[in-house]
Amino acid sequence: MFLTIPRTLNITCGMKCKQNALFNLQLLVVGGFRCYSKLGSPASEVPMSFHRSSARRTESGCGPPKSVLRSLTSSHSLQKQNVQGIHENISALQMKKRPIRKKRPLTGSEETPGFWSAIAYATAEEYDLEKVISSIVEQELYEIMPVDPNTDSEMNGHESDVLRAAARYSVGSEPREMFIFREGTVIFWNMDELECSNLLTFLRSFEQNCYDERLVVSESDIMPYSYVKERKSCISNGVMLLNDGDSVALDKYTFSNAMALSVKLGIWEASLDRYVDSIEFVTEDLKKGSQIKMSREEVLRKTGELFALRHLINLSSDLLDTPDFYWDREDQEVLYHQTCSYFSIQKRTKVMNEKLNHCLELVDLLSSHLNDKHHVRLEWMIIILIMVEVGFEIIHYIDRFS
Repeated sequence: MFLTIPRTLNITCGMKCKQNALFNLQLLVVGGFRCYSKLGSPASEVPMSFHRSSARRTESGCGPPKSVLRSLTSSHSLQKQNVQGIHENISALQMKKRPIRKKRPLTGSEETPGFWSAIAYATAEEYDLEKVISSIVEQELYEIMPVDPNTDSEMNGHESDVLRAAARYSVGSEPREMFIFREGTVIFWNMDELECSNLLTFLRSFEQNCYDERLVVSESDIMPYSYVKERKSCISNGVMLLNDGDSVALDKYTFSNAMALSVKLGIWEASLDRYVDSIEFVTEDLKKGSQIKMSREEVLRKTGELFALRHLINLSSDLLDTPDFYWDREDQEVLYHQTCSYFSIQKRTKVMNEKLNHCLELVDLLSSHLNDKHHVRLEWMIIILIMVEVGFEIIHYIDRFS
């Protein structure tokens, strides 16, 4: 047996086991050790970290020498007096912050011939689409276009929950278009920053429950697009490829629909992050056993916020289902699912619901705890009233027989 001690402790011990085989054990001690069961697997841990490498398992129990274990245990006991408990230094709620989604940088390809860009914004909970239509018609700067040009109805763009409008005055060969969704999202096709800013200002008067401007900008998304002739519309290498045929308007609408869902989901993700930050102090109070600094009314409001956000995600949007628009349009349905997969909408929705369930469990726990405290307070009030009544009866009994 030999022992070498640099910063790490390497112990190689040879022992005769049940089958007369050599047992080689190499231990890398980082500041602690680990106990082993008879099969050589970790059985229990002492509160110090330990790393085992290249250990052959045998049927009989083998381990480091007792003298080494005693020395390590004594050193650990000396350190333990000055080291605070592990859980005292760990925050009770260390939720991983949602990183801001990286936007695709403008490499200059969008400014080259044959490439343009589509920008998506979510600015409010809802637009008053009828007033938007009447205002656009009055200004005569943009022309209302049907979403599906192949239909006979001239009011196609008016009757649905989306408005398609194209600029009357063109700049270059590529038309400038926008899709305005009633759910508070808008997608601009081939529009520069100045025109997008003017249109966002124009739409502000028709917004209901508008979002913060900084949040709108941070959760916006941009995608380059181009045209192809020998293949169907798709997304390839981060570029939307449109088939230059009769269905180009429908394909643009399909891309816009998926982009609108993505930016809307981004707004809800940011809202959930703010909600988690607002209740983070509660878990600290629960961990320390201190008094919860929330009233029953505040807990009720927090519960309402959770259910409102859950309603928006699962009931008031198309995040969990395919819109009815694609039921009789198979090509657009395939393109819609492909675009949603590119933006990871299904996965992000699942993660959002998991986080909502966790927050709902925490709020339910708070509500139950506060209700129990309220019930205990009422019981003590009843007990005190009974004791007062008993006291008066005793006084009356003494006065009666005195």
